[in-house]
Amino acid sequence: MEKAVLITIGDEILSGNTVDTNSNFIATELKNIGIQVTQIFTISDEIDTIKTTLKAAFELGDLVITTGGLGPTRDDKTKKALAEYFNDEIALDKVTFNHLKNYMEKRGRIDILERNKEQAFVPTKSTVFQNHFGTAPCMMMEQAGKLSFSLPGVPYEVKPLIRDQIVPYLKEKFNLYYIHTRIVSVVGIPESILADTIEEWELALPENMALSYLPVGTRVKLRITASGDNEEALKQQAEDEIRKLLPLVEGHVIAVTEDKIEKILAELLIERKLTISTAESCTGGELAKMITSNSGSSQYFLGGIVPYATEKKIEILKVSKDTVDQFTVVSEQVAAEMALGCQKLFDTDISLSTTGVAGPGKGEDGKEVGTVFYTIRIKDREVTSKLYMPHLDRLDFMNFVSQKIIQDLVGLLISE
Repeated sequence: MEKAVLITIGDEILSGNTVDTNSNFIATELKNIGIQVTQIFTISDEIDTIKTTLKAAFELGDLVITTGGLGPTRDDKTKKALAEYFNDEIALDKVTFNHLKNYMEKRGRIDILERNKEQAFVPTKSTVFQNHFGTAPCMMMEQAGKLSFSLPGVPYEVKPLIRDQIVPYLKEKFNLYYIHTRIVSVVGIPESILADTIEEWELALPENMALSYLPVGTRVKLRITASGDNEEALKQQAEDEIRKLLPLVEGHVIAVTEDKIEKILAELLIERKLTISTAESCTGGELAKMITSNSGSSQYFLGGIVPYATEKKIEILKVSKDTVDQFTVVSEQVAAEMALGCQKLFDTDISLSTTGVAGPGKGEDGKEVGTVFYTIRIKDREVTSKLYMPHLDRLDFMNFVSQKIIQDLVGLLISE
C-alpha cells in the first residue's frame, strides 16, 4: 500500500484561528483509493521549516501533499521552499498565466490581474494542475519516483483539485489496491465491553481486513476495512464477516450500511414515509441542520423553529405559562409540550424538542450548565429524556445532544 504524508502550512492553523479541515478530507479521499496517510504535519510558513518538513515527509511516504502558504505576493515562501528543496528556479508559466487571465475575465476582475500575476510563477520542473476555483495553481514535483503536490489552503479550492484531478492522476500513476469499507453502528454497549464481546471474531479476521472502533457520542461505529485487487471479492468478504458479527451484538445494532446517524435516520424516514419537525432551544437549530444536511431531506423534513425566548415557546408552540411557572422552562414538562406544539404546528408524524442550558452561564431559571431535556414524539407516542453534561463547551454540547437525540429516534423507530 502506498503511503502519504500531509503538510499543512500556515500560522493561522497553528494559532487556532483556522481549523484544518483539508487534512481530514484529503486523508479520506486517499484512503478510498488505497493510499494510507501515515503522518500529518502542521508547520509555520518559513522556508527552512518547509524544507526540513519536506525532507522528513519524503522519508516517511511515497506521496507528500501540502496545503496552504501559496499567495499572490513575491514573498511566497512555500514556492521558494519548493524551488530550493528540488534545486529548481521559479519562472512565469504562460499556460498558467493564460488560465489565470481567463479566470479573472470570467469573474469581471481583469483589473487585478497584474496584482495576481505572481500566481503564474511556478518551479520550472513542476507539473501544474490548474485551479478552476481560485488563483493559486497546484504544483506537482517528483523526486526519485516520489511525488509532492502543493495546493492552496482554501477548502473549496482543495476539494475539486483533489477529487477531480489529483485522485484520478494517482489512480492511473500507481497500481493501487481496492479499498472497501463497511460501518456497523452499535448502541447501548460501552466500547470496552463491546471489544471483549467481539474479541474472538476480531482476532479471526483475515489478514487483509482491519477493524477500527470509532465512538461518536454514545454510539460506537465499527469500521471494517478490506484491501485487495478484486473489488467484488472484497465486498463479499466484508459481507461474510458482518454476517458473523451481527449475532454477537444482537439488539445493539442500528445500521450496517450508512455511516452518519442523520443518513441512517433519512433511510428510515423515507422507507416508512414519515415526516419530521424540530423545536429547538438549547441546540439552536443544530438538529435541523443535521437532518437537512442530507440531499432529498425535503421529502421528510417539513420545518423547524428555534423559540429561544420563553415567551416564544408560549406564543408559537402553545406551551402553557402555568407549566413554565410550576416546573421552569428547562424541564421535562416544557420539553414535552414543545414537542406536541411543534408536531401540531408543522403537522408531522414526528417532532423533536430541546430545552436546556448550553452555557457558559446558568439558565434564566437557575438550572446548571449542561442540563437538557428533550422529547421525541412519534405520532401519539412520547419519550422525554434528560442529559447532564457540564464538562462540554457550548458547541460540543449542542452537537452531542443533537447526535444523541437522532440516535435515540433511530433506536425507537427500529424497535417499533
